[in-house]
Amino acid sequence: MSRIGKKPVALPKGVSAEVKGQTVEVKGPKGTRSFTATDDVTLALEEGAVKVTPRGTSKRARQQWGMVRSQVENLVTGVTAGFKKELEIQGVGYRAAMAGNILKLSLGYSHEVNFEVPQGVTVTAPKQTEIVVEGIDQQLVGQVAANIRDWKRPEPYKGKGIRYKDEFVFRKEGKKK
Repeated sequence: MSRIGKKPVALPKGVSAEVKGQTVEVKGPKGTRSFTATDDVTLALEEGAVKVTPRGTSKRARQQWGMVRSQVENLVTGVTAGFKKELEIQGVGYRAAMAGNILKLSLGYSHEVNFEVPQGVTVTAPKQTEIVVEGIDQQLVGQVAANIRDWKRPEPYKGKGIRYKDEFVFRKEGKKK
């Protein structure tokens, strides 16, 4: 039995859900999101909560049970609170600034990196060394943050680069004479 799958996903005030076959559409104060589940599970709207149950006892059905329930919970979290990833920039002369829909990054290259922000995500630079990625789609927020980080990953000797706020960078000792 899936411990996660057994729990129904409660809908807070101001959030409505609609189940049409294998598709769940959740509407909230921040927007609308939908998710289509596989045929291995059944979705039902009961007493202000979305309930997920497996169809049969196959291994795939039991795997999908907990995963689909987590996906539905992420829809509800996204339309109520949203998702947020914070990045830090470390290094002399490394900085970030927003210019309209383009994030301008100075990362020690001979040129400035222009990162175009995709639709559905908001990127802000409250300080020159901080970047905040926010949105209602957890996967898109994480992907955009990873794409920004890929421009200059933190290196192990001096720790220079773009890192997540809570990320630990393992440091190496340099060459000895």
